[in-house]
Amino acid sequence: MSGLPDKGGQPADPRGLIFEAYRMEIGPEDCRTIFLDWALGGGGADEISALLAHYAADQPDHPMTAVLRAGLGDAGPPRRRGGARGRRETD
Repeated sequence: MSGLPDKGGQPADPRGLIFEAYRMEIGPEDCRTIFLDWALGGGGADEISALLAHYAADQPDHPMTAVLRAGLGDAGPPRRRGGARGRRETD
């Protein structure tokens, strides 16, 4: 044993961010923040697929599973958020 902390051993998650997220009881907001940090480190669709294959079957209800699926575009159709931009006045 090397004495180094276990980071999950997933090539798609070299810093162990997703691994640690699955070990915690956290909400969707925290999962999105962790996912963004992971994605900024170079994660892409292939890596997301690999992480889902590794974690989702054992933890389908974990919020990170939903975030990873959303990262692949499996979250359903986009919803418009509020705001005045793009609205046209009808006179």
